[in-house]
Amino acid sequence: MASRNRVLLAALLGVGILVGCGKQQTSTAPAQTAPKGTATITGKVIYEGKPISTATIKMNAECQALHPNAPAKDESFVLNPNGTLRYAFVYVKEGVQGNYPPPSEPAEVDQHNCMYTPHVIGVQAGQPVDFKNSDDLLHNVHAVTKNNEAFNFAQVTKGAVDRKVFKNPEIMVQMKCDVHPWMSSYIGVVAHPFFAVTGEDGSFQIRNLPAGTYVLEVWHEKLGTQTQQVTIAEGETKEVNFVFKQP
Repeated sequence: MASRNRVLLAALLGVGILVGCGKQQTSTAPAQTAPKGTATITGKVIYEGKPISTATIKMNAECQALHPNAPAKDESFVLNPNGTLRYAFVYVKEGVQGNYPPPSEPAEVDQHNCMYTPHVIGVQAGQPVDFKNSDDLLHNVHAVTKNNEAFNFAQVTKGAVDRKVFKNPEIMVQMKCDVHPWMSSYIGVVAHPFFAVTGEDGSFQIRNLPAGTYVLEVWHEKLGTQTQQVTIAEGETKEVNFVFKQP
């Protein structure tokens, strides 16, 4: 009887061990959620000095017909009337804590009148990007990447849309069209939502930051990068300006 009881006890202990192991395998630590912040960083990207000259783009006849009023201009250096720069990409390079899931809503890059538009955008890693062809002619979408999978595909018909996802952060992904070699644009891929692209007034705004100390970086196609450190409290708005000077 004693021997039988020992066998039964051993069997019960074995079941307990298996159940315990099963619980350990299925339990996972919760992911660190993204803190919700109320701080805002604003600023401008300023240029001082003689403007960099950009040439009128020499298109083929098919694409020239799409620009009857004015020829297309190179957008690698666009100086606004107030002395600021357009298409500068500003983002938080260091200091962001927590996990920020990417939005499900896609960003968009259009091919319109044989130009990529907008010239610069920002997305979160994992966010879908729709590449659209608004021209009634052949384009191809060619991503030149370092940290993400490269791709190169044709869009033959007007209205074609193809969706891609950049899984990893990368500053910057260049987009090209091998059919029309003057076509170029850039995508800044960031692990969080704290980025902006300067527009016609050269300003940027990064909202909903938690309190903390951050390193901001600005990227410009012709002028390179600059960084600044900023410490900001909850509910505070701070101005951070970047100044590029004539190279």
